[in-house]
Amino acid sequence: MKWSVLWLLLVSGMASATCPDYFNVEMRELNSTQRHNLCQLTEGKVVLVVNTASYCGYSGQFRDLEKLYQNYKDKGLIILGFPSNDFRQEDASEGKTAEVCRRDYGVTFPMFNRVAVRGSDAVPLYRGLTEAADGDAPNWNFHKYLLGRDGKLIGSYGANQNPARDPLRRQLVQALGN
Repeated sequence: MKWSVLWLLLVSGMASATCPDYFNVEMRELNSTQRHNLCQLTEGKVVLVVNTASYCGYSGQFRDLEKLYQNYKDKGLIILGFPSNDFRQEDASEGKTAEVCRRDYGVTFPMFNRVAVRGSDAVPLYRGLTEAADGDAPNWNFHKYLLGRDGKLIGSYGANQNPARDPLRRQLVQALGN
């Protein structure tokens, strides 16, 4: 076997060891045709996954999430937002959802197409996150999952946990190594 092929196999094996199986999916950007493999997008980063809803009382957390993203993206943080209508507070129009996120709250972190986040309809990503969190599925919008650079779950945080406050913020900063 050629060294280049062996190297490629070795590197791809190492990357998959740090990426949970449930992240090995392609997701479409919100209001776009652009698709991303989540393993590639999050490789070597601290990841915060959030289910969002435009018309939720917690939608002000978009600002705090964006502030975290701006403060720590250059240190290895990526936030992944997933609009969901599981709690009946998301617009049916991806265009309107994108407007709320980007225009109203200035969101620049990656936002993806609308997904189901709980129950039997949950997408594989959220089924995997729920299992990793010992069954802690989102019970409202703006539930957050924090994963370390190694792809392992650090914590699961309910909607009332503001992302800019402890313990989430402290654990995020610790995971970044700052």
